[in-house]
Amino acid sequence: MTKITRDQVLKLADLSKIKIDDEEIDKVAKQLEDVLTYAERVKEIAADIQIDLPKNTNVFADDIIQRTDPLPILAQAPDCENNLYVVPKILDDTQ
Repeated sequence: MTKITRDQVLKLADLSKIKIDDEEIDKVAKQLEDVLTYAERVKEIAADIQIDLPKNTNVFADDIIQRTDPLPILAQAPDCENNLYVVPKILDDTQ
């Protein structure tokens, strides 16, 4: 069984932005231990089971590549350049 410490509970609470009272820490640690114990048991049982999964296949239609003119689609975009959509920058690359 995995033992969860008070420090681990406090760290998880901090990472999750959850406020936890001192009297709740031991109860939460026990609940987390129970969840991890259950997950370990499921993993043990699942290791003994062999399931043949079907391959992902499209049974409805063949994949056919068709060349199309991108201009009618790009004409609907708010902004495009060189046959590409232009979108606002959302990530800062100054790291």
